[in-house]
Amino acid sequence: MIIDRSAALGPRPVVMEEATDPEELARAQVRRAQFDRNWSWLQAHGPAVYEANRGKVICISGEELFSADSPEEALALARAAHPEDEGRFTLFVPREKMVRIYALQRRMVSGQ
Repeated sequence: MIIDRSAALGPRPVVMEEATDPEELARAQVRRAQFDRNWSWLQAHGPAVYEANRGKVICISGEELFSADSPEEALALARAAHPEDEGRFTLFVPREKMVRIYALQRRMVSGQ
């Protein structure tokens, strides 16, 4: 049985702050550069990575692939191998290869 307690917590406000600390901005730039390198690696190796890891969670870190049955396992493997890489990311590779269409769905308002 699954109990959803999120409704009991009530709405959570979204807080946006402008980052102006030079050290924080520098860390964010490094993190983004690491992410971009990891994303480029996946783009270059995507078809082989997806085909070999159907039904798995993958994590790309240090421009290297880590695959496991859960996000926690994949992240643990990646962190152990590349603790300095803060630009890592995870993806679930669906079991079946199929065409997916992602589109923003909007309601059309009738003309007045």
